[in-house]
Amino acid sequence: MAFCLQKMDTQNGDPIVYFLLNQNEPIKLNNLIGKTISFSFTGHIFCSNCQKETNKSFGEGFCFSCFSTAAAASPCILRPELCQAHLGLGRDPAYEQKNHNQPHLVYLAQTDQLKVGITRKTQMPTRWIDQGAAAAIVLAEVPNRYLSGILEVALKDQFSDKTNWQQMLKNSPYDGPDLAEIKWELEQSLPADLSQYWTDDEKPWHFNYPVLNYPNQVKSISLDKTPNVSGVLSGIRGQYLIFENDTVINIRRHTGYQIIWED
Repeated sequence: MAFCLQKMDTQNGDPIVYFLLNQNEPIKLNNLIGKTISFSFTGHIFCSNCQKETNKSFGEGFCFSCFSTAAAASPCILRPELCQAHLGLGRDPAYEQKNHNQPHLVYLAQTDQLKVGITRKTQMPTRWIDQGAAAAIVLAEVPNRYLSGILEVALKDQFSDKTNWQQMLKNSPYDGPDLAEIKWELEQSLPADLSQYWTDDEKPWHFNYPVLNYPNQVKSISLDKTPNVSGVLSGIRGQYLIFENDTVINIRRHTGYQIIWED
């Protein structure tokens, strides 16, 4: 069965449920943990935006042209403080209004360490699961992406906005300080124009991933260098498949790569 890879779909549960999407029936990967899976890269990559074949993928699934012009690849995806959707501007104003001029959340998540991040409100808790977070808490709710970026920047002096994915994949169950306590300590340090968006929500979220064994030494593989993948699936966390031999592969990173999946 041949199809192009895309970000794995998830369902929040205990543990998280993962699906590999294809043009037919999605593959429930939880049923394959502890079993051997095999797939191979055909050598073809298709842009997730225009569907044209491309020699190289940019920014998780785009051809160079779309990476340079598509709204879904605009600079404010990585730097939300640059967003202009609230001004009616952007690469595609209609896309910006639908996706960026919408309520956004600013949060703390425990991946390898506590990190600050933002996401559209409708993407909670999917965003945390995609990052492989062990725990998370909502800090603030703002009316648009721009303000979420401004708030995130204000908190970067105290928390990173990056994830060390190698450490995250070695398993770091949350055993740190109380997230609600940290939330209110942070609120006191913000200027009034930003603290007005702080929520009263003190609920910490916790996530359990379907992993039999975490790797001792993470060895990442890519389909560009390792086109044939085969091994016992040991678990899944974030957007990574974890194999028994400590190799891992980031499925989202390979968006648009056409593979042949062996049933």
